[in-house]
Amino acid sequence: MNYSDLLSKKVRYIGIAIASIVVLFIICCLSLALGARKLPLATVWNALFAPQHVSALEASIVQSRIPRTIFGVLAGGALGVSGALMQVVTRNPIADPSILGVNTGASLFVVIGLAWFQISSAQQYIWLAILGAGITSILVYGIAMIGRGGATPLKLVLSGAAASTALGSLLSTILLPSDSHILDQFRFWQVGSIGGATWDSIRLISPFFLVGLFIAIVIAPQLNILTLGDEMATSLGVNTQRTRLLAAAAAVLLCGATTALAGPIGFVGLMVPHLVKMLFGAELKIALPFSAISGACLLLFSDIIGRLIGFPGETEVGIITAFLGVPVFIAVIRKSKVNAV
Repeated sequence: MNYSDLLSKKVRYIGIAIASIVVLFIICCLSLALGARKLPLATVWNALFAPQHVSALEASIVQSRIPRTIFGVLAGGALGVSGALMQVVTRNPIADPSILGVNTGASLFVVIGLAWFQISSAQQYIWLAILGAGITSILVYGIAMIGRGGATPLKLVLSGAAASTALGSLLSTILLPSDSHILDQFRFWQVGSIGGATWDSIRLISPFFLVGLFIAIVIAPQLNILTLGDEMATSLGVNTQRTRLLAAAAAVLLCGATTALAGPIGFVGLMVPHLVKMLFGAELKIALPFSAISGACLLLFSDIIGRLIGFPGETEVGIITAFLGVPVFIAVIRKSKVNAV
């Protein structure tokens, strides 16, 4: 590739990057403007930067929507990066926290905390969800390693489905004898929503998001080599086991913290990596940061759709992402050549 081609590619990346950031900014503005009471974008702008030009009610509405919007950016970014990492580590184009059963594991541990230990703080939710997501990841990978061929993409999906079904049954067993208060808490949380986001939620998720994203970007060069195959990666000096472990840890941190605070929101981690790969290619040092931006855009956009179609109430974002994700899931399955067991 000559210099002019490299320059053209770089200009294209910069253009897409600027467009992505502009789209995210527009979606954030729409998130602040739309809800039970719709506000003009000019009012939103004045409420943020010239509050003397809007009424106290309008200013308070915009201020109340800011935590939800910021949390949506962080949660969507975390799910996008987590899905990208899972797809690389498992060599599976349909891997995502919901499909591999990781969300179910996180849900189970949160329910155990609710039913048996009467947990009530968001911080307790986070650590239980991360523990559940981590144990489930190990379980799914261990099951997939059984038999010939090791953990092939198809075996990982089947193992994830089996683990999700088994853990879901255990979750129902724990919930059945529980009182109505715990059932109500779980039903609202299980659907997946960012409507209850607060500044405390943002403070809790931010460290996990930053640490997970930092780990992912640092190991991106090794992950790129890992996509060539374990033998090639080892010959090029990559410690494959350590790289996979770090990537899996980052993915668990990102999806576990998000699941704890927002519920098991599915399909964001499935859709975003494919979109980013179409725009930027498979270079993970570029793809991972833009998986965060694209995930934020997708989750916030889904949240806005939920507010519009559920007006004057709202439809939870987990329902919208599932509705959008199923066609993508089917399309990816049709186009992907999955290895046989």
